[in-house]
Amino acid sequence: MSATRLGYEVIVSEAIPLALPGRTPDGGARTWAPVSTTLVFGRDEAVLVDPPLTTAQAEAVADRVRAVGRRLTHIFATHAHGDHWFTAPSLADRFPGAQVVATGGTIAQMHRTAEARAGFWDKILPGRIPASPVTAVAAEDLENRLVLEGHVLSVLGVGHSDTDDTSVLHIPDLDLVVAGDVVYNGVHQYLVESRDGGRDAWRRAIAAVEALGARRIVAGHKNHRYDDDADRQIRETRRYLADTDQLLETEPTPELFYSAMIRRHPDHLNRSSLWGSSQALYPDRTQGAPPPT
Repeated sequence: MSATRLGYEVIVSEAIPLALPGRTPDGGARTWAPVSTTLVFGRDEAVLVDPPLTTAQAEAVADRVRAVGRRLTHIFATHAHGDHWFTAPSLADRFPGAQVVATGGTIAQMHRTAEARAGFWDKILPGRIPASPVTAVAAEDLENRLVLEGHVLSVLGVGHSDTDDTSVLHIPDLDLVVAGDVVYNGVHQYLVESRDGGRDAWRRAIAAVEALGARRIVAGHKNHRYDDDADRQIRETRRYLADTDQLLETEPTPELFYSAMIRRHPDHLNRSSLWGSSQALYPDRTQGAPPPT
């Protein structure tokens, strides 16, 4: 039997402005989506999942970890988008002994993201992201699991979600999956990498999470006002993908697609993400695909 009970807390880093030209078609500012960081804790120790993007966000997360008062043993990244791991090395420095972990596939993608950092990330958030060397060890070398005070936290690779080589962390003793970007919760989904079969692969990743049967899911991007009900989030994430497929058949321009998606999802946060996705889904209308927002 496990020695202690587990708890968890979600720390949402709210949307932040970007140094990007222009605005969304309805006049909104270009912003980075809210990012969820999850702290899973026992009596004495804790595991952090998906550290945030900027130095300021990491400082707020570190303050919260200290306030909870547990020793941080691991920092796990579900995938290689920079807003889910760029601050992992600096947080590990703040909490000696904390080991950064990701799947081998995610680590390979991290190296690609790091190579692209100067050309994109540092331009849209100049001076706001700390040094981000790839320091993660492979989850496969840890038998795809982390152990927190006798409780097993299982790492499951699920393939492509909103990007390649993604994973989730399943905590059966909390009836919880920390799902990274496989599932969204009240935030516009990042669709830039969803062409050429990407949305079908994403649906398979959602099905893999659903098969775990957890009652609660922490989405990598969430509205902090929303709960973690698994069934609702899975249903809404699938609906967003289905709406995307349908509207791509009926809307001839990125502007019309953007407006139609807003009509269907009027309460979703971060329309800037939707505008970036809209441009990428109509490649004949844009010069290159925008990176994740």
